[in-house]
Amino acid sequence: MFSNNDLIQILQHGITQKSADRQLNIVKQKKVNVTVIKPALEQDGVFVFNQQEINDIIADYTAQIAGEKIINFVPSSGAATRMFKDMFIAMDNLSKNISVNELQDTVLTFFENLPDFAFFETLKTRMASDGINIDTLLSEKNYLPILSYLLTEKGLNYGKLPKGLLLFHRYAQNTRTALEEHLVETAGYTLEKDKTIHLHFTVSPEHINLFKLHCQEVVPLYEKLFDITYHIDFSTQHSSTDTIAFTIDNKPFRDKDENLVFRPGGHGSLIENLNNIDADIVLIKNIDNVTLDKYKSDTIEYKKLLICFLLRIRKQVFFWLAMLDTITSSEELEPLVSFLENIFFIHLEQAYYHLSVPEKKKYLYSILDRPIRVCGMVKRENEPGGGPFWVQDASGKLSLQIVETSEMDLSNPKQQEYLEHSAFFNPVDLACSIKNHQGKPFNLVDYIDHSRYFVSEKSYKGKKLKAIENPGLWNGAMSDWLTVFISVPLTTFTPVKTINDLLLKGHKDLQK
Repeated sequence: MFSNNDLIQILQHGITQKSADRQLNIVKQKKVNVTVIKPALEQDGVFVFNQQEINDIIADYTAQIAGEKIINFVPSSGAATRMFKDMFIAMDNLSKNISVNELQDTVLTFFENLPDFAFFETLKTRMASDGINIDTLLSEKNYLPILSYLLTEKGLNYGKLPKGLLLFHRYAQNTRTALEEHLVETAGYTLEKDKTIHLHFTVSPEHINLFKLHCQEVVPLYEKLFDITYHIDFSTQHSSTDTIAFTIDNKPFRDKDENLVFRPGGHGSLIENLNNIDADIVLIKNIDNVTLDKYKSDTIEYKKLLICFLLRIRKQVFFWLAMLDTITSSEELEPLVSFLENIFFIHLEQAYYHLSVPEKKKYLYSILDRPIRVCGMVKRENEPGGGPFWVQDASGKLSLQIVETSEMDLSNPKQQEYLEHSAFFNPVDLACSIKNHQGKPFNLVDYIDHSRYFVSEKSYKGKKLKAIENPGLWNGAMSDWLTVFISVPLTTFTPVKTINDLLLKGHKDLQK
């Protein structure tokens, strides 16, 4: 299927021939869906703490995180193109002289509220520099020039910039980008004794210089404001995690020069970036999930909860890993079995109880010696997308997993029923321990469930193709981690998927 020239391209891309052959097999075979057994609910997979319990867990927070190197890992490669999807359609329609009254309601809402957006003054100034009065255009409902200056290189070029560099919020004295909000938020829960905060942004190669330039401009301001030092790193997705595009009939997709076409392997590819992080604790949160200062208190409190609960269970995991060498009887293992059941909801199979003590110890060691993640989950309110579920693998073993709806066979009434009865939604809010009890980093790629890939239909210059995405970062890529789900309030989940989301509570000061 692959010619010698193909293999040269594949190897130059950092992809092995074995991986290329595996990708070919993936598109040829029918996708095996994740088998959901039931949704994870309160006290059946998800911890729900009351305020007193939260206070007890995060007591002496500063002392608890002392000596821990904490890095905030922020996936930031997403361009804002999807945010402005309706605006691009409107720009195209207006250029064809379609009436303003025929525009989508989302577009009309956008223009009715345009002065409330944080970027309005910047846009107004940019247009004024070309002698254009935005207020006059708004009063005349002449929207095409405004969209052109907002979305294209003629003006702010927001349609092509990454979300992290867009102005999200307005304050009395300044405006902030999404990246700046991460600088402010992390100061609330990752401060160390040396007053250093670590952030790592994963960005697209074409945007990395823009990110660095923005940090050069704004980081000194926040260092002075908070009297701290930021240590900021960037990385891009490795080309070796790209995947080969295939035609609809499962042949390698080629460009006009007969070369293979490669595509980014999705956010699951970032497991390689995460694998290169040197930290005791890694906090993972998407770039667009930020909020105004007045609403940050819940975010900070519950992030502390995730961190402290992770530290608490990590201490117990490390204790048992060290203790296993000294244990000589099954009775001594019973508290460990209870710990696995009560914290990770791991119920051992009956076959375990027929093993010898050395076999039990080896088996329990294999369960404990893994990366750990504590994941915040919000109450589901009709959000599309993934959530916490009980999943059964091919061997019959049950585990707690974050599952995307696209991984489920929703034509199966039972699977649809489990989704409809799910109570929680995944906001991407994780605290992760990625070193073992000896202080050595885990090789995170060893814990991927490679069967949880995604195959979707895309297009390349008007031609349909099959695109493979690697198992999602918090889905299949962390499938074999020790996992805990904790309920967090909806106030901690304020993502910006469309531009009008910036008009919602959490982003707009509704008291003005």
